[in-house]
Amino acid sequence: MDNTNISELVERLGSDDEALRKMAVFKLQGSIADPSFADIFIVEGGLQKLCYLTLHASGNTLAYSLTSFARLLEVDKGWEFVDEELVERIVELIVTHPLVNILRGAMSILVSIVSHPCADGRGSQHGLFGFRALKPAIAIYPQFLEMLVTRLSSADHALCANALQLINSLMRDSITHDSDLEWPRFVHKLQDLGVIRAVYTLMQGSALQDHAHPLIEFQFLTKILLRKWRDVALDIEKPEHRRALKGIHVASNTVKGEGDVSDDTKGSRRHSPEKWRRLGFSTESPVSDFHEMGFLGMMDLSDYVRSHQDEFQKMLLEQSAKLEEERCPIARASLAVTSILYEHFEVDKSDIEDSKSYLVLESRSNLDKLFKPLLLHWTRLHVAGLHAFFRLWKATGAQVEDFGKIVELVRILIESVVGGAPRTKDVQDVEEELADFEYNRLRELQMELLELTYEDVWGQHLQQVRDELNHESLQFVKEQRIRCLLQGAWFPNEQSHKSEGGPSSKNPPTSYKYVQLSHNRRYLHFGDFDSIGPGLPELDVLPEKIDLSIVSSVVSNVSASPDDSSMSTVKTAPHHSTSTKIVIHGYTPSAASEPSNYAKNPSHARSASKATQKESVLLTLRPQTHSIASEWLDGLLMLLNQQPITSETNKLINLISNYGLKIRLLNIRFDDAAFTGEAPKVPSREGLDDDYYYDILGGS
Repeated sequence: MDNTNISELVERLGSDDEALRKMAVFKLQGSIADPSFADIFIVEGGLQKLCYLTLHASGNTLAYSLTSFARLLEVDKGWEFVDEELVERIVELIVTHPLVNILRGAMSILVSIVSHPCADGRGSQHGLFGFRALKPAIAIYPQFLEMLVTRLSSADHALCANALQLINSLMRDSITHDSDLEWPRFVHKLQDLGVIRAVYTLMQGSALQDHAHPLIEFQFLTKILLRKWRDVALDIEKPEHRRALKGIHVASNTVKGEGDVSDDTKGSRRHSPEKWRRLGFSTESPVSDFHEMGFLGMMDLSDYVRSHQDEFQKMLLEQSAKLEEERCPIARASLAVTSILYEHFEVDKSDIEDSKSYLVLESRSNLDKLFKPLLLHWTRLHVAGLHAFFRLWKATGAQVEDFGKIVELVRILIESVVGGAPRTKDVQDVEEELADFEYNRLRELQMELLELTYEDVWGQHLQQVRDELNHESLQFVKEQRIRCLLQGAWFPNEQSHKSEGGPSSKNPPTSYKYVQLSHNRRYLHFGDFDSIGPGLPELDVLPEKIDLSIVSSVVSNVSASPDDSSMSTVKTAPHHSTSTKIVIHGYTPSAASEPSNYAKNPSHARSASKATQKESVLLTLRPQTHSIASEWLDGLLMLLNQQPITSETNKLINLISNYGLKIRLLNIRFDDAAFTGEAPKVPSREGLDDDYYYDILGGS
């Protein structure tokens, strides 16, 4: 637009014709954001006329004027016309005017005024910048903040975003420039008006993209507030700090007795030597406990005591009946939960880092990962976390020396429940999940995290430990499976289960086969019997035996693990068979072979037979249970130095290996173990020499 057009536009802004003024200011709002255009507009005298319309126009003319003036301030021009009259007019519009298009422009102007740097030349002379510029007008219209918070629930997304942007500006300026007494009052006033609830609803809403920028800033400001409160050291010389600390003691409803004498009672000998330790502080100087969390820790503890006073008093009475080392330190627990939440939400993370995260996530349309609505319900999460602490303390029978362990369990619980909660999950559901989370499941999570932690730090060494433990477990289970073979077992004969050319019979077996491994583990002895006798047959009465050196393979329809297909020596039959079967194959010496030569050199005889004779069935076993099938199949395979294949055996190996790893990681002491009932007694070594062992598996 050239100079003539700008001059014409400025002339029409002062026209007596409402239609001409409306059209002129409508065109102006589309061009005024250009700094070069704005300079010419001001030189032509347009700024005075625009300010007049802002103060006196109505309807759409007013809406266009407000938008134009807001955009002029955004390019840092027109500040000389920002005065008390203008600010009061804008505040009045926000409080009294119902039209959305007027409210948007009005709020944008206030955002620029509140956010404008105080040290800017002319601005510093008038002092009409920052939150203080609005205070005279707010005194005239005290409902301003309430109306502002109400706009956060507007159906118009742009108005809603503008309102939140203005609230953010007021909060940031108050935190930055107000005294240590003023900004907390302002923040508490906003909270009392329902700003937390309104913003929480927006964060969980479906129009997240429309409100993204002001919501992110509000989340930043919430962290700044938490950080400021944390950085305020507790000082009993300050009246508000002294009142807060005294309020906690008064709420405890200290019962006189057991040497407890209130220090408020005049003429008393002295106050209780456990006045503060009774409430869960480390010493009788509670200030030292707030060193890490500052006044933020005091606020959280005070909020809990105030909102759950009956529970607090009941808890203290219950703890007083216990031994000193068994009492749950309530105050320290509260401060620990505050610290856990502070770390979980990364409160110390800078705005710049979060802004970079937003730029990355916005491009991926993945804002859900950045927004943390639960951060806004800090107090409720603190109470829920504290209740979880009490529950875990009771469930584990913890003592004072176990305090750190319970803190770690609560940390894992909050990371799992709060950290795993999606953006739209309601805070009440999170509270319920924290209350219902099972201790055993929490311990499993702790072990998984512990393994991952050690994996990161000791990756190579940890893998070496795993390999060693897996080898030890394999040897252990191998010995157990072979001992099953040494013990011997009864098997129904195959002829009893299958008729010629027909399906399997359901009739009871008519004869049995007893099989047992020899003590030297070289021969498999067996014999047929009409029935199962009262005792186990001796090896010397079993008429037949198989030299294991001639066994070539073991075939079975017992289910194997998913990764067993790579084992070429194991053949797994289809599962259409109606009964479990283990078939032992091998090479028998030819008729021409001399028995004496075979006895002297069975390996030579076996190699010779392979060249002249095919594989044949040496023995067929029909285990009646899956457990026996697993023991004998894997026992035979492991006896032949092959890998086990059944899921039951592999689960046992993994179980032993994993427990060994966990014990090494935790470095568990005997007195750390959790037993139901009395702890088992340690076996005595009295009367024992070096030749002894413990039958761990009970002869299975």
